[in-house]
Amino acid sequence: MRQTLQERIATNRKLTQQFINRLAMFRNNPTHPLLHDHQLTGRKQELRSFSITGDIRVVYHNISSKTVILLDIGSHAQVY
Repeated sequence: MRQTLQERIATNRKLTQQFINRLAMFRNNPTHPLLHDHQLTGRKQELRSFSITGDIRVVYHNISSKTVILLDIGSHAQVY
């Protein structure tokens, strides 16, 4: 995730700030409507995703009710 984050959004300050804001929102309220959090389907059905912007998503795996692993970040086409 770290390398992907650096490659895909770190060079864009606005996008980086949006990521930080949405991650904080996710930590405080994972079901906030702005996140558009949802379960994935098909071969990624054990994963979930939330939105940073209209096209930028974070894919993650729920380990427990308080622990997640962020797996990928990128456009819809990049992460799905």
